[in-house]
Amino acid sequence: MRAVGLIPFAPRRSSSFSPVSRYLQLNGNALWLLPLLLVPDLSMIGFLLGQRLGAIIYNLVHNLATALIVLGIGWFAAIAPLALGGAILVAHVGMDRSLGYGLKLPTGFKHTHLGHIG
Repeated sequence: MRAVGLIPFAPRRSSSFSPVSRYLQLNGNALWLLPLLLVPDLSMIGFLLGQRLGAIIYNLVHNLATALIVLGIGWFAAIAPLALGGAILVAHVGMDRSLGYGLKLPTGFKHTHLGHIG
């Protein structure tokens, strides 16, 4: 496991920057947190369209920059559903990295920037 990926879940004195804390501050339902953390994995469906396109779709959704942009736009524009989605994305990316799942390479689903899975 890669410990840096657990940062979104770490308790802190000022937890306002934790994506999970941000999700709860935005009145996100705690019961929906776990199921919503799995929603970004639906981007794996893109691999049905081919390895290259699947990797592009998956990586776009699982990119920390994308997640932070979504969270930032939602937060500063006061669009709560967008901010909630961004917080979920940031937490999901961290969760994936902590488990050793990385961005996909166009050579195959099990080939990631962190190495081979399985």
